[in-house]
Amino acid sequence: MEVVIEKLDHFGRGITYINDKICFVDFALPEEIVDIKITKEKKKYLEGKIIKFIKTSDKRVESKCPYFKECGGCDLRHLIKEEQEIFKTEKVKEILSKFANLSSNKVKDIVSVNKDNYRNKVVFHVKDKKLGFYKRKSHDLIEIDYCLNLDDRINKLIPDLKKKVKKDNTKSIMVRVSNDNDDVIINRDDKEIISSIKDKKYLITKDDFFQVNKFLTEHLYDEVVKNIKRLNSKKVLDLYCGTGTIGIYVSDYVDSVVGVEKVSSSIKSANKNKELNKIDNIKFIEGSSEEVYPKLKEEFDTVICDPPRSGLEKRVIDTLKEMTPKNIIYISCDPVTLARDLKILKEIYDIEEITPFDMFENTYHVECICLLKLKNK
Repeated sequence: MEVVIEKLDHFGRGITYINDKICFVDFALPEEIVDIKITKEKKKYLEGKIIKFIKTSDKRVESKCPYFKECGGCDLRHLIKEEQEIFKTEKVKEILSKFANLSSNKVKDIVSVNKDNYRNKVVFHVKDKKLGFYKRKSHDLIEIDYCLNLDDRINKLIPDLKKKVKKDNTKSIMVRVSNDNDDVIINRDDKEIISSIKDKKYLITKDDFFQVNKFLTEHLYDEVVKNIKRLNSKKVLDLYCGTGTIGIYVSDYVDSVVGVEKVSSSIKSANKNKELNKIDNIKFIEGSSEEVYPKLKEEFDTVICDPPRSGLEKRVIDTLKEMTPKNIIYISCDPVTLARDLKILKEIYDIEEITPFDMFENTYHVECICLLKLKNK
């Protein structure tokens, strides 16, 4: 049937309506007219597949990736980059308005560098002695020779990795490279690398969290520093500190930093990173944020939170409301959980601004930094 695509959903799928029921169409763009076949029919929604284009958008671009429509790694390679940035900014505004009742003027323009080959880490899947990525919406494998998202040093390893998987029974291979040297980790428990963000160096093991966008991470952390300076922060608490990357990055601009992390191996790396950078105004504590924070005797004027995609645990939010630091810098990789948490925190905090970052280009994902200030009592 012939339909008109009205807009994109938050996952980058085209939306149309058939007999008043919403229908999601992969790879379709707003204002396009397409002939579709219904591939899934549920009580509340339909899914359609494009059979042919009747009218295409002037914002459509031919993907440079030959695997795009099969591989599940990217969602938006058919949309010009400027429109991707508009899509992500509007997505953040819509989610924060819907779930946290926040004004769209709180959201600043998205920060982006618009570069391929940005990922310094990847997990390849292996199936039937072939190496690649899962196809979209399945666990079927698409074998690849090159990925536009990956640092070229990883791409150059693919031929050797393909030979390797033909000889053993591994189900996946993780590869991580340094941002600025030839260090590499390939699936080994005892190999570690040194990677830099501006003038700070970080030791990373295969399991440690480290931002994957080698171009944009510096911009993300510079935004945190900008807020630290703007707030005139002196004593900083860094919750979910991981290997200490953010705490170490801001340590030059404050009197002291305390980092809290429950993963033991990350705390070990954080202490090594402290020594590596010769920093004496930061300390790291192993334990969960909600348990450690209330026991700390220091008073902190600023708390940095960089939780996983699931957002802040309720007990962490309750602790923040109880301890009432003057400022919170919340780094989020999911606008939905950010909105959920801000809806609660805004009872006692003013949401000053939210800055989106395009950390995962050509996907629907978007990261944000949110600045919160304690309301005057």
